[in-house]
Amino acid sequence: MTMPFNTSLDARITRRSLFGKTASGIGVAALANLLQLDLGATPASAATAPTVGAGALPGLPHVAPKAKRVVYLFQNGAPTHVDLFDYKPMLRKWHGKQLPADLIGDKRFSTMTGGQEEKPALAEVTKFQQHGQSGAWVSNFMPRIAEIADELCFIKSMHTEAVNHAPAITFFLTGSEMPGRPSMGSWLTYGLGHQARNLPEFVVMTSRDKEASCGQIFYDFYWGSGFLPTKYQGVQFRGSGDPVLYIANPDGISRQMRRGILDDLARLNSLQLEQLGDPEISTRISQYEMAYQMQASVPELTDLSDEPQHILDRYGPDVLRQGSFAYNCLMARRLIERDVRFVQLMHAGWDQHRNLNTQLEIQCRDTDAPSAALVRDLKERGLLDDTLVIWGGEFGRTPFLQGKIEETATWGRDHHPYAFTLWMAGGGIKPGISYGATDDFGFNSVENRVHVHDFQATVLHLLGIDHERLTYRFQGRQFRLTDVHGRVVQDVLQ
Repeated sequence: MTMPFNTSLDARITRRSLFGKTASGIGVAALANLLQLDLGATPASAATAPTVGAGALPGLPHVAPKAKRVVYLFQNGAPTHVDLFDYKPMLRKWHGKQLPADLIGDKRFSTMTGGQEEKPALAEVTKFQQHGQSGAWVSNFMPRIAEIADELCFIKSMHTEAVNHAPAITFFLTGSEMPGRPSMGSWLTYGLGHQARNLPEFVVMTSRDKEASCGQIFYDFYWGSGFLPTKYQGVQFRGSGDPVLYIANPDGISRQMRRGILDDLARLNSLQLEQLGDPEISTRISQYEMAYQMQASVPELTDLSDEPQHILDRYGPDVLRQGSFAYNCLMARRLIERDVRFVQLMHAGWDQHRNLNTQLEIQCRDTDAPSAALVRDLKERGLLDDTLVIWGGEFGRTPFLQGKIEETATWGRDHHPYAFTLWMAGGGIKPGISYGATDDFGFNSVENRVHVHDFQATVLHLLGIDHERLTYRFQGRQFRLTDVHGRVVQDVLQ
């Protein structure tokens, strides 16, 4: 078969470009689908914002979805379950005494207590009360979350595998401890397509405690697309200045002029796509167009002048400080109103190794009201039923003390992957229940245990996806978010 190569390119034809040329038909079809065009249309001049569900994979959803959107309130550093949601009176009885040897066994911990010979029980540093008709135990450091206890499903039997922060966070968000896999938001965007207009499908915002009490880093691969095309990666909104860089027109460039430039660029890029079949060219086209749409949508999104004062008050005193967790929670609600599919908020500061008696209360004060306000806000607007809200960290904290019992100013808790709590609300989750349980010390998950892959499978199921069927072929094998594990936790579903 004679290939109709352009003779001016023959001298630099490579094996890669040969296969690229043979894939050009597929590439053009993909581009047409991306821009919602007929194959005969001029790509850029007809480009519009994607329609709801545009670009979804064939056969999706696999099951009837109960949620359309997700807000993941990821608490970097690992909140201490035994001080916040998992009340254990036995720790008070054993306070200062060495935990039973058979309980600790040969379990791994971080290097901070790996060589600590004594591991005395440390009682809760807060007080607990039961709340709502569900009788959920919640720390008095979380009064606003306590008020919405009957909206929440507490999963108290979570367990994971990693004992250090970055691998554990990566495991939760990508299904692997090693960077390089697609994040949960990327998988959902890849599978379910576009439903937001004029905004990205996957938005990320980060914040940290004002005291900068821990030095955790927000790595890009926490919201990366891995081996999926990069158009599925999360778009990070910044915590200061312009929320998104490089979408404003330079001085002297009008919006009409920008439109013409983008039209010309899209024609050039589509020609290159036809020649090479590189999916990253499709990404380039779509991102140029999204940036153009966001020139109008982002200023409107971040204009809070239409928010009633009582709503602002609900989120707490930091709500107007760009980059705070409170501000990001309000932005999350506004993004959800605009049908953004996956909003990932990451707040660092929960790593209380030597400052439990001071920093825990500060962290709770900064995150309690905004988290509860988001749930209440979504419910009042009729959005909670089909929006899944998730709150939790990468693991828990040890029921035993890191440090010395007599040095109360430097009390702390080490990393604890063997048992911890997260909560979910809305989006098809049963409200007002506590699922699973730990032992009397909060050390091990012992009843209805939920692994990270089980949690991921359940989230996908709520959005209409069979976690075993959403796969992507890479380096000779099919990959999925849950690797080769995971089961849907049916008991927490409505």
